[in-house]
Amino acid sequence: MDDPDDIRNWLRLSDRITTSGRLCPGDPARLAAIGVRHVVNLSLHDHPEALPDAARQMADAGLRYTHIPVPFDAPAQAHYDAFRAAIEADDAPVHVHCIMNWRVSAFFYRYHRDVAGMAEPAARALMERIWKPDAMDREDARAWAALIAPQ
Repeated sequence: MDDPDDIRNWLRLSDRITTSGRLCPGDPARLAAIGVRHVVNLSLHDHPEALPDAARQMADAGLRYTHIPVPFDAPAQAHYDAFRAAIEADDAPVHVHCIMNWRVSAFFYRYHRDVAGMAEPAARALMERIWKPDAMDREDARAWAALIAPQ
């Protein structure tokens, strides 16, 4: 089965990892059909575009579900650490999403660069396919830029 490219900001990072923006009803079953076994959600459950009753929908599709609510205006090291632990928990195919795929792409930029050994320009290019936090003159974008800046 092909990747569901109609999901907002869909991106396949590897055979094991896919990312996207918001999920809609029915998407958990579609993810399971392409081999995903674990879904990590970085968005807040009360966002107007959040998947209603996400935990139940994931369970109904046979997917393990991890929710790490990352406030867009206040991302923290603890959120990144929880994200890293979730994606490294096992070798199962994982899908990581939020509302726009901005949180996800920023975390994967840092992960690729600092953990996976990807060259910074390549890691940045993957992130910038979805989002360029440094190009936005907003307080929340500056918080993200600070969190993912090389240490």
